[in-house]
Amino acid sequence: MSGRSHVSRRRFLQSTGAGLAAGCLGAGHSAATDEKALADESPGGKTLIIDCHAHIYSENEQKYPTIDKPYRPPEGKGTVAHLKHEMRSAGVRYVTAIQTSSFYRWDNRFTTDSSRDNADFMAGVCTLNPDDPGSPALLEHYVKDYNVRGMRTIAAKNGKLDDPGVDALWTTAERLGIVFNVLVGSGLRNDIESLVKRHPKLRVVIDHCLNLKAGPTLEPTLRDMLALAKHPTIHAKLTFIPTGSAEEYPCRDMHAACKAIINEFSPQRCVWGSDFPCELWCPKLSYAQHLKIFTDELGLEQEAKRAILGETAYGLWFAPLKA
Repeated sequence: MSGRSHVSRRRFLQSTGAGLAAGCLGAGHSAATDEKALADESPGGKTLIIDCHAHIYSENEQKYPTIDKPYRPPEGKGTVAHLKHEMRSAGVRYVTAIQTSSFYRWDNRFTTDSSRDNADFMAGVCTLNPDDPGSPALLEHYVKDYNVRGMRTIAAKNGKLDDPGVDALWTTAERLGIVFNVLVGSGLRNDIESLVKRHPKLRVVIDHCLNLKAGPTLEPTLRDMLALAKHPTIHAKLTFIPTGSAEEYPCRDMHAACKAIINEFSPQRCVWGSDFPCELWCPKLSYAQHLKIFTDELGLEQEAKRAILGETAYGLWFAPLKA
């Protein structure tokens, strides 16, 4: 391992909170331990790639019933088998499965069963009802027994993110040492900041970067996203390029915004996700093309690629939790 690579990995472990100071690793863990794990996961010097945004769908709708009028992928797409095929073809090692609320709403059983049964390559991210007082206990159960390593937070029924029900879930997640994904638009930036200040040890990821998209809302939304970078526990999920673009691959109209976010947050606080299944969520390009935007089209330096495509995500979702 080169001296530069060694320094990069140590800085990554510190910045993502994957070290002992973050309070989320088990006894006997150290930065050196995780450097070895990262090296082991990157045979032959290849970049470790982790997909931080995949939605999964069961073909067994008797065991895992859908909501009324679900947002449905094309037949045969979005299954765990399909996901494994896409990952294998693209050289992706790990994935976080994000609860598919547009298909199952608050019923996390398929996500949790899948993350438990495929723990060798998958970690689960659940979504729970902030207006249900039983949700914090359910979150703890999922983390303890189902390999759930994160939760996606949305606004309460009253439209607020800074709400007692939401706060109770943030409190539980902070104690458990897991990651919170935030799915809101830029209008709730102040709520995000209030919660982050109240929960200084909770690592937070902004899903889709406040839903950035080309057009008149791009600049104001980008300003709000960049403003969040001053909070060191906030990370940016760079999944918005194909979903926000008005163009075909390689979606160049969103490249400048993406680079601005990387520069402001640093690569050590940015992660990549595929929006799997792309056939449903970003049909203008394939899984491999979405990844190629980051490996080839953005012109990122190799150190930045290592952080964005794998190292940061490893520290957030795949380093061992405290026993």
